[in-house]
Amino acid sequence: MNFIIVIMFFIYLLAMMGIGLIFYFKTKDLSDYVLGGRQLGGWVTSLSAQASDMSGWLLMGLPGAAYLMGMGSIWIAIGLAIGTYLNWRIIAKRLRIYTQVSGDSLTLPDYFENRFRDSSKILRIVSAIFTLVFFLVYTSSGFVAGGKLFSTVFGISYIKALTIGAIVIVVYTFLGGFMAVCWTDFFQGMMMFGAVIVVPIIAVKSLGGISESVNIIKGINSNLLSPFMDLKGYSIPLISIISSLAWGVGYFGQPHILVRFMAIKSAKEIRKARIIAIIWVIFSLSAAMIIGMLGLAYLDTPLVGNDSEKVFLVMVSKIFNPVLGGFLMAAVLAAIMSTADSQLLVTASSITEDFYKVLFRKNASEKELVFVSRLAVIIVAVIAYCLALDESSSILNIVAYAWAGFGATFGPTIILSLFWKRMTRNGALIGMIAGGITVILWKSLSGGIFELYEIVPGFIISIITIIIVSLLDKEPDDEIKREFDMVKSKSKE
Repeated sequence: MNFIIVIMFFIYLLAMMGIGLIFYFKTKDLSDYVLGGRQLGGWVTSLSAQASDMSGWLLMGLPGAAYLMGMGSIWIAIGLAIGTYLNWRIIAKRLRIYTQVSGDSLTLPDYFENRFRDSSKILRIVSAIFTLVFFLVYTSSGFVAGGKLFSTVFGISYIKALTIGAIVIVVYTFLGGFMAVCWTDFFQGMMMFGAVIVVPIIAVKSLGGISESVNIIKGINSNLLSPFMDLKGYSIPLISIISSLAWGVGYFGQPHILVRFMAIKSAKEIRKARIIAIIWVIFSLSAAMIIGMLGLAYLDTPLVGNDSEKVFLVMVSKIFNPVLGGFLMAAVLAAIMSTADSQLLVTASSITEDFYKVLFRKNASEKELVFVSRLAVIIVAVIAYCLALDESSSILNIVAYAWAGFGATFGPTIILSLFWKRMTRNGALIGMIAGGITVILWKSLSGGIFELYEIVPGFIISIITIIIVSLLDKEPDDEIKREFDMVKSKSKE
């Protein structure tokens, strides 16, 4: 079986790198490389956004949580579904318009600087620093997932598996930039959707139908089917439910998702993209939960601890023939690559646009900036690779930390910058710092209130800080107010 899966993987990887090569020759300037010249269609925008959002944890992390906790983990899925809808409904259109009107901004730090007319560059640099810190953590989660996948499928050491996965991701991101990442994510998103839907259907059929599957799970532990009870029969603490639902507010600050909104070719495409994205998310999250719970009924040998994140892989190897199994395993690789490539590109873009160009080479040519972006992809990948060397790392825990970091650092700033005219540069700056630092400090503490997911205090403190500092600060210039009103007017069209 391994030989056939190797062939399937090889074909898939060649196709992804082929896309990278195609866009290598189409990339003419930095805008093409980091934002695709704002030419994404609705389908590519929606599926690439959701594929880069969900990543390897959709097929590994979330099923693993459901395998260990049953329906008690559903609150994460509910929070993410609500957050996805609100992000597309509230943020997408206005961010697309604002980033183009305000200096044709290519990155979030670029947008913040243009939005608040920050000639000091400090807002851009601080936001770029947080982008770099949290994306290094986030990218390492993708590398960990890739290492676990190759190690499980091919029976090779984790380090060898990690190295193979990292090299492939770097190659096509290095070559093709944003358009290569989005088009590969488009195909990867379809593969992920197909895999996550097919596996539970076949598993339920092989177990004798829905009723029999439910009865088997009940026989293992009836509490697995309750969203309000843990496995020992105790009520799930309110703090745990709030923490899980809070994943949803993280969407407002995720650069690799927000950049898709910035790149769509027209604000009119957003409604179609939103509908596609919501359907994809609801079905995918539901199926991922079901996969984890069916694993309890289907697998003979229990998976312990972080090995629970391999439940999808083990089920595929048991259920399907080598050819289809190879395709589904490639879908897991697609899920991993679709996020890691986006994270690499956004981080490299920030290094180029917000550090190199601002601090070192203000008059750098477009060709030079594209070269620096490609070099940054390699440097960031090497650092993320080093962070991923610990095989015992939990994919879900790594993602949760990075997700909280971005959500609390950028989420409140994005929301208020789009909808509050009175917000000032100092409010944005201090708010971002307050949110990011709160997440880092809160994560280092434990017990009592500190069991609350760090995104909650980080998000709240950031919002309060932005409002207080902005109100104490002098009002924005008339030029900034006029631009805000223009964006508001365009958003209603």
